[in-house]
Amino acid sequence: MDKQFAKLIGTSDDLVLLTNAQMGRADQLAVAAGVPSLTLMDNAGRFVAREARAALGSGRRVVVLCGPGNNGGDGFVAARYLQEGGADVRLGLLCEVGALKGDAATMAQRWSGEIERLSPDLIKGADLVIDALFGAGLARPITGIAAEIIVALNDSAVPVVAVDVPSGLNGSTGEALGPVVEATRTVTFFRRKPGHLLMPGRALCGPVAVGDIGTPDAVLAEIDAKTWANAPGLWCASYPWPKLEGHKYSRGHALVVSGPAAHTGAARMGARGALRAGAGLVTVASPPDAVAINAAHLTAIMLLEFEGAAGLSAILADKRKNAVLLGPALGVCAGTRQLVDAVLASGAATVLDADALTSFAEDASALFEVIGASADRSVVLTPHEGEFHRLFGDISGEGKLDRARAAALRSGAILVLKGADTVIASPDGRAAINENAPPWLATAGAGDVLGGVITGLLAQGMPGFEAACAGVWLHGAAAGAFGPGLIAEDIPEMIPLVLRALVGPAVV
Repeated sequence: MDKQFAKLIGTSDDLVLLTNAQMGRADQLAVAAGVPSLTLMDNAGRFVAREARAALGSGRRVVVLCGPGNNGGDGFVAARYLQEGGADVRLGLLCEVGALKGDAATMAQRWSGEIERLSPDLIKGADLVIDALFGAGLARPITGIAAEIIVALNDSAVPVVAVDVPSGLNGSTGEALGPVVEATRTVTFFRRKPGHLLMPGRALCGPVAVGDIGTPDAVLAEIDAKTWANAPGLWCASYPWPKLEGHKYSRGHALVVSGPAAHTGAARMGARGALRAGAGLVTVASPPDAVAINAAHLTAIMLLEFEGAAGLSAILADKRKNAVLLGPALGVCAGTRQLVDAVLASGAATVLDADALTSFAEDASALFEVIGASADRSVVLTPHEGEFHRLFGDISGEGKLDRARAAALRSGAILVLKGADTVIASPDGRAAINENAPPWLATAGAGDVLGGVITGLLAQGMPGFEAACAGVWLHGAAAGAFGPGLIAEDIPEMIPLVLRALVGPAVV
């Protein structure tokens, strides 16, 4: 890929997501590196003011809602810069001024305007509200007058710029803690947090702007974060772009296992996804009663007949068939379990979805044992929440990210926990959160295509975690490129458009 274009799509460091604790550590490391904490707060407030001006448009009346911590300190700074820029600013404080401490107290002293007590009436007549009540580290539901103001704010039509996260949202998990501000946009600093991407946080934050407040990028090395936003900068270095000297056999051979005669469409959609993702060859393995039906629909995709686990093993004895998608429309039964065992014993990279997962609902440990017995190739599990619960029902945690990580560790597989905020997690602790899935992606068969795309990338030798991340992103980007009215069959046909944009000016 062209080096200049690679800069445009960012790097993994740009995509790092920091938990509340990790962001606190970043602030400490910045101060230890010689950046005064007051400078960090002043830069943060200045950035909030800049974003607020952009949101304010032709309006002038700004209400700044400040809380008792550093989030409130950022609000005082933003209010000062907005007032100096000519805005009509009112500032409300949740606590007494004397209760403020540290940098927040210093910034309150630098504010020359009136400090009012918080009340719902404060927001009346405002053209814009800045929410600086509570930051990302809030660990309890908001109550009292602050909760009343949040309800009033959400009921109004006033645009809201939230500082760090909308008040009431957990920055690490994206979970709502009681009433939460519904922000028009959110301003955060240095790096985003998982809660900006995880639902319902993604919906509550609006667009998120990230400000450079002086924290050195070098602090990331000491934090050792292992969570990223899923985007090309995370996996483009390992993407299997075709080479001039390549040929179809060097680009891998993906195998997709079909269900019986009345359930063949899912496999064909998966196969089409694998082909569009770049696999050099794709074959649909079909039970005898489905051969004619599949043959009537397949052209560039090949077809092989098999019967049962022994038949599938015989096909996979040809090691050129190096990646398999198994599960869509196979049926929940012992026969499907036997097919899974055969595929995992073959050594091929494997994507397990749908019925291949649910068939182990009563004995998930048996699946994980087979996965663990052959750890030298990639296995990807792609459950939606219902399937996840069937396999990992006892796993609990602070949020979706924790649950996906725990499931990946237990199963020994790459875990793709699907949804509007799909999480991709590896047993080694790495995780990515996807944010480009449009709402019209919720359509029958979309998951089958996703499984195929990931399988196609695995067939080309892309490492498991990166293949899963790239597949999820391409899937979302293709759906977004098509737009409303999308059906699953449209997704593979949009992948070339997405790949052309991703390649940029490079000559492949």
